[in-house]
Amino acid sequence: MKPVKNAFRAMLAFAALLSANLVHAAESAVAAVVPTVIVAPAEPPLNWHAIVMFLIFVAITLVITYWAATRTKNATDFYAAGRGITGLQNGMAIAGDYMSAASFLGIAALVYMNGFYGLIFSVGWLVGWPIILFLIAERLRNLGKYTYGDVVSFRLSQGPVRTMAAIGSLIVVIWYLIGQAVGAGQLLHTLVPQMSYQLSIVIVGALIITYVTFGGMKATTWVQIIKAGLLLGGATLMAIGVMAHEGFSFAKLFNDAVAAHPKHLEIMKSVVPIGAKANPIESISLGLTLMFGTAGLPHILMRFFTVTDSKAARKSVLYGTCFIGFFYILTFIIGFGAIVLVANNPEYVADISKSVLNLKGGGSMPAVYLSHALGGNLFLGFIAAVAFATILAVVSGLTLAGASALSHDIYARVIMKGKATEKQEVWVSKMSVIGLGILAIFLGIAFEKQNVAYIVALTFSIAACTNFPILVLSIFWRGLTTRGAVLGGYTGIFGSIGLLIIGPTVWTKVLNMGPAIFPYDFPTFVVLPAVLVVAYIASVTDSSESGKKEQAAYDAQMVRAETGLGSEVGASH
Repeated sequence: MKPVKNAFRAMLAFAALLSANLVHAAESAVAAVVPTVIVAPAEPPLNWHAIVMFLIFVAITLVITYWAATRTKNATDFYAAGRGITGLQNGMAIAGDYMSAASFLGIAALVYMNGFYGLIFSVGWLVGWPIILFLIAERLRNLGKYTYGDVVSFRLSQGPVRTMAAIGSLIVVIWYLIGQAVGAGQLLHTLVPQMSYQLSIVIVGALIITYVTFGGMKATTWVQIIKAGLLLGGATLMAIGVMAHEGFSFAKLFNDAVAAHPKHLEIMKSVVPIGAKANPIESISLGLTLMFGTAGLPHILMRFFTVTDSKAARKSVLYGTCFIGFFYILTFIIGFGAIVLVANNPEYVADISKSVLNLKGGGSMPAVYLSHALGGNLFLGFIAAVAFATILAVVSGLTLAGASALSHDIYARVIMKGKATEKQEVWVSKMSVIGLGILAIFLGIAFEKQNVAYIVALTFSIAACTNFPILVLSIFWRGLTTRGAVLGGYTGIFGSIGLLIIGPTVWTKVLNMGPAIFPYDFPTFVVLPAVLVVAYIASVTDSSESGKKEQAAYDAQMVRAETGLGSEVGASH
């Protein structure tokens, strides 16, 4: 533990001394949240401060990986960090998994452009934590071993249910991975402009394979903790800088923002149309996607298997919710601060005679330019390093979640029917990490020029329509059978993908096929109820002997879920 703490202190000490130019990369990193077409600015000059900071971060994370590798002895260590992570540590790691660079820059950009409207994303994401994760965190820890597939198949048929769960997880992981890989590759390309984007993607992929293959969940957890500390620290400094500029008065901040913004008092309204149309169904569907999609993300759910017991799982949610809530308060201040300090500034605005809001490099730049306005190139460099650390940490968690679905659910439980040894399972997992890393490299290169907004819509919609409802039904509904879980799960997978393809994001904006067949950007409002109805009908009409046994096994499952009797214990502390 001591080498990790020293590494963390060293990183924080170096962070204040170094700088970077982050104009091109931030637009790519946030494209998944703010659906705008990326306009690449001119290639920045070589910045040695940024290069040094990047190398320091990589070196420290490799030290963590070596430390973790020496303590990874079995499958529990590799998948769940020996179940020895404390509630506070796991809460910080959950926050690290959740607070992406896209979220940081994107929400600030939404507030900058629209005022209070930008809070719909932060509120939607945040509300899912206390409601959903307090509801399932303890039961998830008591019922599962390594993946959420352990929970949904606890009393159901292993083969079909785990296969469905693994397919849903892999689709979410792979498509989420593309957006993050593109952002990381663009960022590294910006830090070192002489390095091609393709080579940048290869380097990022190699780092991820190294972290996860050798360090497993221990390395991934500590990379997340460090990244969360850096991001919270950077956002806090920015918010303090804004409030200091405004005399620590929210009234003055809001008055100055209203005066500077071309919409004036309109930015203080709490009800704003979603996109170009005021449609309540669109708003409701977006809210459902944000809330329930979070509780269905495989790399988030995996975090609850790393703690010592169900009490630590509950603490994880408490700490994680506090960190994330604090983070979103900061992004709100940063967004309004950008209106005051960045809008109307010729140094940042593309053409001030046309619009005081349109920034050089695109619409995702308010937080980046605000860091420069507050602290010059040094602070801008720190934000650049934070963005890279953020993306790298998220990709590590995603890769491990995908590898776990392949090795633990598909190989060990479906193919080998539980007869695989721990050594074989871990070997398959490491091979899966290498395969996913290589796949991320190829897909990252292939999607370099694509707008990746629809990718995140796809991942959150599938998570909200497939993983979340089947997980909740398996835990709380006695009547669920294998037939209901499988049919409901595939309804969520194919329904969300199908409606997204014929929806405005893909059909109109990506494929240029004209007006969308399905009128809404997010299909959750339609698909999520359909999944519940299909699962219910398929289960209540299942009169097979196996279905009756599965329903009868619910009592034993509930005892374990509530008490933790028989659950996996911590292997290291």
